[in-house]
Amino acid sequence: MTNPQHKVEVLEKRTVFQGYYRVDAYRLRHALYQGGMGAEISREVLERGHAILVLPYDPVRDEVVLIEQFRIGPFARGDHPWCLEVVAGIIEDGEALEAVVRREAREEAGIELSDITHAMDCYTSPGAISEQISVYCARTDASLAGGVHGVEAEGEDIKVIVLPFAEVMAALAEGRINSAPVIVAIQWLALHRSEIRRRWLA
Repeated sequence: MTNPQHKVEVLEKRTVFQGYYRVDAYRLRHALYQGGMGAEISREVLERGHAILVLPYDPVRDEVVLIEQFRIGPFARGDHPWCLEVVAGIIEDGEALEAVVRREAREEAGIELSDITHAMDCYTSPGAISEQISVYCARTDASLAGGVHGVEAEGEDIKVIVLPFAEVMAALAEGRINSAPVIVAIQWLALHRSEIRRRWLA
């Protein structure tokens, strides 16, 4: 619930860059905890739209379908740029979230989903990025998963990797999975795995 004392006064908003993503610059003031309004501050925000992320899980085989692809962020930092992740995609205007989940699962991993379960919504980096991610977990048949997928026109080259749940948790503990939203999804499954298996296998 929004606190009415949490007031924000936008003095100026302008787009300072428009490329693959957009950057907007704000001049604003916001309410202070001790009362009144603070001094003017300037902030830039990366606008890249909002996204879904889905962790495909096979409760029969106790396996998770992961994907691996090149990522510019780690590359720019000098880290290994092929990241272990899960299916994700940007939500287009007017799209139903579950429709995006199903589309991205087909495009990125070549799999079908059922029992699509909403886990939570979260921000990737609220200090600089407007993007909110809707996190899902869904049932799939991991025995049918594999190969290389992606939309060629979008430059996607995505390898499917199927791992037992225990190996996924080991990869998480060893730091081989280092994308924050993916970590959130896996930790959610770890907390709810018994309930999910009981429900989906009933």
